[in-house]
Amino acid sequence: MQLKTILNRVEHFKSFVYGKVLWVDGAPRPTIEVEIHPRKNGRPICSGCDQVRPGYDRLPARRFEFVPLWGIAIYFVYAMRRVECPQCGVKVEKVPWCDGKNQLTITYRWFLARWAKRLSWQEVACAFRTTWENVFRSVKHAVSWGLVHRHLDGIQAIGVDEIQWQRGHRYLTLVYQIEDGLKRLLWVAQERTEDSLRGFFTILGDEARTGIRFVCSDMWKPYLNVIAEQIKQAVHVLDRFHIMKNMGDAIDKVRRGESKRLERDGYEPVLKNSRWCLLKRPENLTDKQTVKLAELLQYNLQSVRSYLLREDFQQFWEYSTPGWATRFLQQWCTRTMRSKIEPMKKVARSLREHHDLILNWFRAKGTISAGTVEGLNNKAKLTTRKSYRFRTFEAAETALYHTLGALPEPESAHEFC
Repeated sequence: MQLKTILNRVEHFKSFVYGKVLWVDGAPRPTIEVEIHPRKNGRPICSGCDQVRPGYDRLPARRFEFVPLWGIAIYFVYAMRRVECPQCGVKVEKVPWCDGKNQLTITYRWFLARWAKRLSWQEVACAFRTTWENVFRSVKHAVSWGLVHRHLDGIQAIGVDEIQWQRGHRYLTLVYQIEDGLKRLLWVAQERTEDSLRGFFTILGDEARTGIRFVCSDMWKPYLNVIAEQIKQAVHVLDRFHIMKNMGDAIDKVRRGESKRLERDGYEPVLKNSRWCLLKRPENLTDKQTVKLAELLQYNLQSVRSYLLREDFQQFWEYSTPGWATRFLQQWCTRTMRSKIEPMKKVARSLREHHDLILNWFRAKGTISAGTVEGLNNKAKLTTRKSYRFRTFEAAETALYHTLGALPEPESAHEFC
């Protein structure tokens, strides 16, 4: 079977035909060039207005890289025509296999972009003997097409969070759709400010915004302000994950301070190697950690009292109605404020301040959880780590949308991967 026959099956172009197929001598790798010619009755199309226009002249032949076949580099060779358009002036014609000044065909760009979901961009570049820049441009092409053609209507539940993507406390604001059957990244913005999140609601539109029923976030003040401003009708849930994480951070802070104090005062270092004994749930402790925790519980230490307060708070999530949960929360905060343990008192003050939002957990009946958001955040962090951290926001944004955005792709006559 001839190569032209294969190309006509997998990459057929209306108004164009394949010409000579030639081996390229002296190329650094096996290379084939395939000439493309316009049909005799075919008229060029203006790239500006997509209308058929009369020809003006021809440009020198250009090479367009196609998907490699059997490890052989394939190039299309075509002399572009220019058209004389009464509306756009003199323009280069529009061709179906490429656009603009790109050297890669559209099919090859989609080919590289699909492989970039499975491998790092550098690995894709090495595997197909191309450059990192070509892979990046291919992924950017796929993301741009997907963002234009994705649908944002019908969103009912979203999660808002941030991740650190560069040193120096440089953050990204991320918004996810977290419904059953559809979990995807909707928005990426630099920093974690009100403007970062407000940009998402700007692109969402009024109709889609009013359809959101649930939103899940942490206690970051700028996010709380924008959510209250933009989607007042939604049930805003401060998830248990973030609340318990704050308690864990408070316990660890108490333990570190108390351990240094005991060492300074010459007491026995009973808190040595006790970090995970206090931070883990009892059912997740190893045998050695269980023994260590039993020893610690014999001492009247602030670290131990903080641990017991945290374990006592776990009862809060077992209530089924906001009324009883409110009563328990008030009693727990009162006991904690009397404990004279400053990090835990800070947690109690925060719970009192966000009392209504925390109780939305019960109004949502536990259907919305930050567990999904944290899982997507882990994938986002893995995406940036695979690249050894992107130097520019554009590259990071492109990679995150490509990996987590569940973006649509155009239907094609043939799939190469």
